[in-house]
Amino acid sequence: MLFLPSIVSLSAYDNREIDSRGVTGLEKRSSVGILVSRRSSRKGILKLLQRYNHLNMKLFAFTPADILWKEKRIIGLSLKKGIWKQSVVPFPQVVYNRCYNKKGTTIHRLEKAIGRNKCFNHINFFNKWELYNQFKQSDLKSYVPDTFLYDETNVSELLEKYKVVYLKPAYGSKGESVHRVELKENGDVHIALHTLTPKYICRRHESIQEKLDERFGQKNYVVQQGVRSSQLDHQFFDIRVLVQKGFLGEWMVTAKTCRVAYKKYYNTSMCDTIYDAADILPRFFSPDKMKDIFRSLVEVSVQAAKDAETHLGSLGELSVDFVLDEQRKLWIIELNGKPQKDLYKELTGFTFKNLIYIRPLEYAYFLSRIAR
Repeated sequence: MLFLPSIVSLSAYDNREIDSRGVTGLEKRSSVGILVSRRSSRKGILKLLQRYNHLNMKLFAFTPADILWKEKRIIGLSLKKGIWKQSVVPFPQVVYNRCYNKKGTTIHRLEKAIGRNKCFNHINFFNKWELYNQFKQSDLKSYVPDTFLYDETNVSELLEKYKVVYLKPAYGSKGESVHRVELKENGDVHIALHTLTPKYICRRHESIQEKLDERFGQKNYVVQQGVRSSQLDHQFFDIRVLVQKGFLGEWMVTAKTCRVAYKKYYNTSMCDTIYDAADILPRFFSPDKMKDIFRSLVEVSVQAAKDAETHLGSLGELSVDFVLDEQRKLWIIELNGKPQKDLYKELTGFTFKNLIYIRPLEYAYFLSRIAR
């Protein structure tokens, strides 16, 4: 059984919680820099996070181009008493990376200046092939579908074995360019994009490998075993678990939701409706099994976050996407390093909306209180 810390939010303690070293109160305002990719993004993310800044930390937003490396200063945008101000400021104590990046070059350079593990979300554009190999060597190996590099495998052989496979960009999000390839009983192969309606049909006498090579041969794709998933009223759905670190510096689950795809769509990123998982999963499990499935979702998601962090460097949040197969077994389909938080706006009566934004700030506060 994996150890899971209790869910704690500093906001519940009226800003008088004791930090990890036993220091009571907020002795000195922590300085946190929010790293974004474009200057046009600074105001939006800062305005949003400032709304949840119950710790009264000094927040400013900046881009990689705003860093004055020689002077050890940053051109930062801040909001003070409702007034936007751009000024040259010292390096912050902590950096919350909101850039969608594959490489952590800027983050690593910042850490040399402000201290090791003072920046989180080193890399948040995940490589599916690398994470698959990480999970296959961990306790999560039974939760991940078989996955192969496209240019090193024979898709025809995989179709004979699995009947359905998914071709996915090694780097990708929101289901973009994810193709569903299915071997039909008459020997034809249907290749679909987003919907179940085939975009291409490869007849039984044609070479499916040649057909796919025309489209994917020079691209960085993986081939994933197709899981025969349970459906909700004949619609595909997944279970998204948001995992974040908070004031104690430990991974914890903030939200569990179900995204239901449009009818005849398999891509759940193109979703018809979003539900709290607690409202959907009882349709698939008896009351005595519900406790077990929720415990599994929490434990597996936390372990996935730990494994990803071991491979990628310091992280503070990610989401884990699951599907249930027809035997009600959980499978990890994907991890997302920059969770889509606006989807929670659609949930009525959802009680954890504030925590989605509060926890990264609490984690930043935690890091600011750790000595370099």
